[in-house]
Formats: sequence, C-alpha cells, structure tokens
Amino acid sequence: MRSDRLFQQLLTVLILLLIATSVLARSDRSKPKNEALGIGDTWTLESTVLGEIRRINVYRPNVPTDQPLPVLYMPDGGIQEDFLHVAGLVQILSLNGGIRPFMLVGIENTQRRRDLTGPSTDPQDQAVAPVIGGSRAFRQFIRQELFPAVEARYRVTHERALIGESFAGLFVVETMLKAPSMFDSYLALDPSLWWNHSVLVNRFQNEPLPKAWQQKRLYLAHGSQSEIAALTETAYTILKTQPDALRQLEYRAFPDETHQTIYHPAALAGLRLLFAPPAQP
Repeated sequence: MRSDRLFQQLLTVLILLLIATSVLARSDRSKPKNEALGIGDTWTLESTVLGEIRRINVYRPNVPTDQPLPVLYMPDGGIQEDFLHVAGLVQILSLNGGIRPFMLVGIENTQRRRDLTGPSTDPQDQAVAPVIGGSRAFRQFIRQELFPAVEARYRVTHERALIGESFAGLFVVETMLKAPSMFDSYLALDPSLWWNHSVLVNRFQNEPLPKAWQQKRLYLAHGSQSEIAALTETAYTILKTQPDALRQLEYRAFPDETHQTIYHPAALAGLRLLFAPPAQP
C-alpha cells in the first residue's frame, strides 16, 4: 500500500510538471521576440602601429554584392559617435541617386584628441588632452593596416575619400597637406584650424601647394563659431585664387548651425557636391 501511495504521488508530480511545461511553452510562443537590428558589419583590428585594438564599423549600401565600391573613411566612426547618421546619409543618397554609391568605414575612437591632432607649441593646445600629436601614427595605421584589411574583406575600388568634423576635420586638412596621395577626396567640416597657431592655414599662405592636389577634390564647410568660420573661409579664399591647384574645390557656410549641429547638414551638402553621379547623356 505504501508503494502504491508513493507511485501516485510521483505520478501527480509528473503530471503537474508536464502541465507547467506546456503552459510555459505556450507563454513563450505568445511573447513578441526582439531581434538584433543590423545595419552593417563591425570588427576589430589589432594595430601594431598604435599598439592597441581598434573597432571598425562598415556600412555597404544596397547594391549587388559583386559590385566594387569606392570607400568613404571617417574618424569619429563609433556607433555612439557619428557613424550612424553618416551611414544614414550614404544610404539615402545612394538610394535616391544623390551620390554614387560609397561604402562607409568608420574608425571608432580610443584617444580621439591624441589621434586627430598634430604636435603643437601652443600651451592652450597642450592642455587639451594628456596626450596630443598622434596624427602621424594614426595616418600610418590607416595606410598600412586599415586599407589592406578593408581591401581583403570587401570588393572595393581604388577610390578613397576622408570626412571629418572639428578635430577630425583638422585631421582631414592635415592629411591632405602631408599625405595627399592617401585619398582622392577630402571633406573637412568645421575643422579646428586654430590648432598650433593656425599652422595649416599658414602653410596654405606661405608654401606652394603639392602637385598631387591637381587630381584631388576638397570640400570645406563651417558653422557659426567665429574663429573656425574665419579660418576656414581664409583657407578657401587662398585656394580659390589658384584655379588649377585642385580638381574640385567647394565651400559652404552654414551660419545657422553650431559646432554641435554642423556635421549632418554640411556632410549632406558635401557628399552631393563631390560624389554626384555622372550626368546622363
């Protein structure tokens, strides 16, 4: 009799477990499930040049996968930085024919002010961050490590462009002066040209422009911040007096935009100006 009662108890427990499992299964099926929203690829690259691991974010517009694309590189390219809104511009402009399709490669920051600035003798500049003046090494990382990594992973053309705002805009202009062959097109938005006593603008004024610039495109834009606006306009004024110095020179002022809001509208205009599709016959 005792064994019969034990058997009945075990059977009851088993039935209750089966009922509970069935209820939970039905409950799980009724719950809406969240799925990850993917807009591109993200991967890491171990840099010997910089001695650290860098995260790279990539957006490829919706074109045939076997179609090689030119590449637009951007510092400040983290998901929590400027990558998402610039990817949105590339996506919609590629879709509606506003630009030729480009692949976007964003470089996420680790020490932003180190990587995007050259050396400076200005004490105020030297107080900006614990380490500054790393732009040369950052360029070396892009040229020697990032370019080959991108080309190994994706079908790309040899055309490259560089876009950046603020210190990243400074890096764009410095790269065009010091290593013009790295990119075909340069977009500098509200660039921090005041860095190191405005040394880059002084170079425009006092040194002959590199012959390599004759095949390059440059877009300069600024918002309402007075010092940046004045220096950017000065750079443009110097360059436009040399009509054969560049393949294409564009300039736009956005007086209603602040340093915090300039990137998106200025990038929209710049991408349209430099990368418009060829005119239909």
